[in-house]
Amino acid sequence: MPFPSDPLFYAAGLVATFVMAMAKGAFGGGLAIIGIPILALAAPPLDAAIIVAPLITFMDVFAVGAFGPKHWSIPDLKWLLPALVVGIGLGWLMFVAVDSRWVTLVISVVTLGFTAHYFLKGRSAPPSNAPTSPPLAIAAGLASGFTTFVAHAGGPPIAMYLLRRGLDKTKFAATNVAVFMAGNLVKLVPYAILGLARPHALWAALALSPIVPVGVYAGRALHDRLTRETLFFWCYLFLGVAALKLLIDTVRALMV
Repeated sequence: MPFPSDPLFYAAGLVATFVMAMAKGAFGGGLAIIGIPILALAAPPLDAAIIVAPLITFMDVFAVGAFGPKHWSIPDLKWLLPALVVGIGLGWLMFVAVDSRWVTLVISVVTLGFTAHYFLKGRSAPPSNAPTSPPLAIAAGLASGFTTFVAHAGGPPIAMYLLRRGLDKTKFAATNVAVFMAGNLVKLVPYAILGLARPHALWAALALSPIVPVGVYAGRALHDRLTRETLFFWCYLFLGVAALKLLIDTVRALMV
């Protein structure tokens, strides 16, 4: 099976992959919801989703090297990771039983309210130092697992929880990496099954993979240069953009 030959695919695909990889290196991830639509400009939506699945797992390999376990917030991960796996399972089990669009709509609206509060009041407030909250961590993990399965949008719930905690910038990014790595590994199984039926999508992912380490390490260099305040400003901004994109997509789906 040959690699893709369409120049538009490489133009869109390399940009999308670099953006997602740079976000992984700078913030720990969370921009797959933006990268997938860019890639979908040059590939069918299902192919775009299949292509992204192995790419973001490949990004995790380099991201873990940049943000190793010594930077992870273990007390938070003890609650987030089991809830995340359960959330992915619930998303799979409830995919046909529950209208996931309404769940996604609620999450996007809550996330937009969270980011709006930051830009209206939170930027002038002193950094928070909230303790680990098992109930909130479980809720964030469940919501993230559910939305990452049904809408490739697991970032906002985790980001809201970790930003509330007031972690330092490296621990925030590293803990994000650990959460997304676990979620991506779990999701890789069903996407691998889909990929077997569409092998051209797996070849396309392989064609884009060389840009992954470039993007991750560029993001890590950006992470090291930015102050905590500046990094979190961009985290909140991208979080708001992702939530707005999720809201628009969900509203469109509900109107069909």
